[in-house]
Amino acid sequence: MTAPHWLALYGLLLGGWVALWAWSAPTSWDTLLRDLCLSTPEPQGLAATTGMWLLMSAAMMLPTAIPAFATHDDIADTQGTGGGAALVAGYALVWAGFAVAAALVQTALATVDMPRTGPFAAVLLIAAAAYQVSPMKAACLSKCRRPLVFFMQHWAEGPFRMGLRLGATCLGCCWALMALGLIGGAMSLAFMALATILMTLEKLGRGPLIPVAIAIACLAGAGFLIGA
Repeated sequence: MTAPHWLALYGLLLGGWVALWAWSAPTSWDTLLRDLCLSTPEPQGLAATTGMWLLMSAAMMLPTAIPAFATHDDIADTQGTGGGAALVAGYALVWAGFAVAAALVQTALATVDMPRTGPFAAVLLIAAAAYQVSPMKAACLSKCRRPLVFFMQHWAEGPFRMGLRLGATCLGCCWALMALGLIGGAMSLAFMALATILMTLEKLGRGPLIPVAIAIACLAGAGFLIGA
């Protein structure tokens, strides 16, 4: 894991988190906690919002895929092939598409002045909870948890196409939690760190315990908003 594409990945991760911190840094230390818990950013326009979601996707999703990237390199080393950079590129392309879609949604919500609290937030939390326990989530998560099986099944497709497929599988696993950034974490480092940890634990764990626990937490949050 010291090849050039791994070093580039480490740099991208570090740069993404540094850029996110610089973007959302408080104006003074006495406002640190308040700014870390910002629920939504101020409207910044589509270009800036897209850049924000690209940074968020890179900082949050690339760490969850490191076990899969390492598994690919192990297989490639035994066969004397490469392709790690192409794999990461395909994976990143899928999440770049998600970032653009999320930016468009957030910009549309800002345009129509849609409140991102109360009923809207509760509905999104309930939808995320439902997806957490859905067959689609379970199917995607099972593939993310077994990268060796995934690569053995699709090795003939080549690294870039496998990267696209891996990204699509990861998107199917994590899009609902990422979408919660629309209501509770766009440019909030606290939300992004928590979501990254939860999505990583989901992929490293076994069984339905962690996805179900996340679903229960989402429902509890929705109940709180409805009752407030």
